[in-house]
Amino acid sequence: MALGPPVQIAYAVPDVKSAARSWAARSGAGPFFVREHIALTDVVVRGRPGTFDHSSAYGQWGAVMVELVEDHGDGPSPVRDMFPRDGSGLHHLAFFVENVDAAVEDLLHQGHELAMSARTASGLVFCFVDTRATLGHMVELYEPNPSLRTFYSTVRAASERWDGADPVRML
Repeated sequence: MALGPPVQIAYAVPDVKSAARSWAARSGAGPFFVREHIALTDVVVRGRPGTFDHSSAYGQWGAVMVELVEDHGDGPSPVRDMFPRDGSGLHHLAFFVENVDAAVEDLLHQGHELAMSARTASGLVFCFVDTRATLGHMVELYEPNPSLRTFYSTVRAASERWDGADPVRML
């Protein structure tokens, strides 16, 4: 199963608001919409019940959304698999898929490991698959529902008329 083009590139950062301001100034990406301590349920990390307390900033960077992810925890997580609390770097590429379970199964069949699965408060299921051995980063998978597509469209539309002012906006 081919994943198709990524819809998002994500970087782990130690401070999401500071990183968003820096990204906007350095790359012109933005504006960034920040969501703090994103509520999740049904979190499973490496096959065990877990938590994933994180905040994210979402902005548009050309044709792709950029997500900046701050992991607030110290326990097992797909971010801590790659970076310490003060570390940063490319974490994952995200893909819309028609069926998350089928896409995960295909990647597992290719020899990759499921790093985490979870559900957002709105019911969106997403997964991180550890593809570092072949790609150098994680892969995030989710099925695009109408509210997710609207969110992606909103972020893109904000970038199209953005004049560089107010680069960090709280959700």
